[in-house]
Amino acid sequence: MALLCCHDHVLWLVNMTSAGEKQHYALVLLKYLFEHLPKTTTVGLLYDVGCQLECSCHKWKLLDEEVLSRLKFGISVFHAYGHQWPCQIVYHPHKCVGFGLSDGEGCECLWSSLKMLIPILQVSGVSIDLPVIQSSADSYLVSSEAICS
Repeated sequence: MALLCCHDHVLWLVNMTSAGEKQHYALVLLKYLFEHLPKTTTVGLLYDVGCQLECSCHKWKLLDEEVLSRLKFGISVFHAYGHQWPCQIVYHPHKCVGFGLSDGEGCECLWSSLKMLIPILQVSGVSIDLPVIQSSADSYLVSSEAICS
């Protein structure tokens, strides 16, 4: 799982060791992010299931109240249309103040640019952190511009 900035550059990665996108991976990334930000910074988070993550955070107190007060949840544009209409109204980034025209699909472009590494690294069990960090400095791989344009 990756945490990208608003310019779609990789900030941090978490190596998922269990099947499926579990919320604890996103929570670890968020906690780590807020440890590195000034106390006055507000963050907009576009996540495929941002609505569920926000509900879980409030219900189970998964993040400090101080962090939650500085966090605005949204759903990435591609995934928003798979959610129910009331959810789209509240969490669609084009309907939320602060997201502008962001689509939240930077991770999809990242994974698309790295898909050729999956068969190679999956068998060997090698982490893809180093190639991702190296390629993010070069705006991912050259092919990602064609894919995401």
